[in-house]
Amino acid sequence: MLERALMGFGDELIHDRELFSCLSCYACSHLCPSDVDYPVFTQKVRNLASSQGEHGDCTHSGILFSLMKLISRSDIKQKRLDWLDGCRTSQKSEVLYFVGCAPYLEPVFQDIEVSPVNIARNSIKILNALGIEPMLLPNERCCGHDLLWTGDTETFKKLAQLNAEMIREAGAKKIVFSCPEGYRTFKIDYPQYVKLDCEPVHITELLAQNLSKLSLRPRVKQGGSNPEVKRVTYQDPCRLGRHLGIYEPPREIIKAIPGIKLIEMEHSGEESICCGTSAWTNCSSYSKQIRIERLLEAKATGAELLVTSCPKCQIHFKCAMVDKGAEKGPDIKMEVMDLVNLVANAMGV
Repeated sequence: MLERALMGFGDELIHDRELFSCLSCYACSHLCPSDVDYPVFTQKVRNLASSQGEHGDCTHSGILFSLMKLISRSDIKQKRLDWLDGCRTSQKSEVLYFVGCAPYLEPVFQDIEVSPVNIARNSIKILNALGIEPMLLPNERCCGHDLLWTGDTETFKKLAQLNAEMIREAGAKKIVFSCPEGYRTFKIDYPQYVKLDCEPVHITELLAQNLSKLSLRPRVKQGGSNPEVKRVTYQDPCRLGRHLGIYEPPREIIKAIPGIKLIEMEHSGEESICCGTSAWTNCSSYSKQIRIERLLEAKATGAELLVTSCPKCQIHFKCAMVDKGAEKGPDIKMEVMDLVNLVANAMGV
């Protein structure tokens, strides 16, 4: 099937470095009248390209890919849970919280003031408020999302097998994610390679189902008693939105927070614009322009805060704001916050 699709291209496509620039955001497939699954086609071509030594241009000096490959070794023992202060966890629980790459992303992006670990910590605190003390895996591996989407299927399979084995031994029945990429990987990709007898769920789905149990308080202006109204807009992550069709749960949560007014961007939901880079590869001037245009669209709503449900979205938007070229262009600076942190602030946890 793939060979037929590539007929007429020869080796041209496989050796074209722009192959790794596709965002795999599903915007093209969403608009395609023939319902062609372009991202999956691109993923398979990348597998072929990778087998012939081709790869994209790694961002952040390739450190993130090096870490993914390093922790695919079965003999690696990690120290990745020393940030759990203030969180209640259990060594035996039916609910497992998947931390993902947060501990490794933390030092890489501290210069742009993004804290994936804080998102993970607040996720657990919110679960605690719902009466859930989740289990965590001290030697959990990266889900492998970025390796799969850049054609390194063999290393992806190693990570999937290691994670699946640990989860089976732990006996978890439900896995909660605050990262859409991890959620998509477990829900769609893992079943093709490993057997998992548990239900993956994104934290926005879980919170939307339990809104009545959340004690959400209004923001109050300093020195006053009247609720402070804050206008926010929401960025649909591609993996959570077009990949998995989850649009309403995040919006239900935002609307339930007293003192918060949600204003939609011109392109939202299925029409949402990607944050501009996928799988830590080929971050070009085009990628940066996508981010700038999206930030300008967010500012055009009059919102004071851009809310995301994806750590990568927050990283890419904040990276665009501190880029040296940004100061020469239009004003794109605005506050960006993960939805988990917005909820945690409203709960005072």
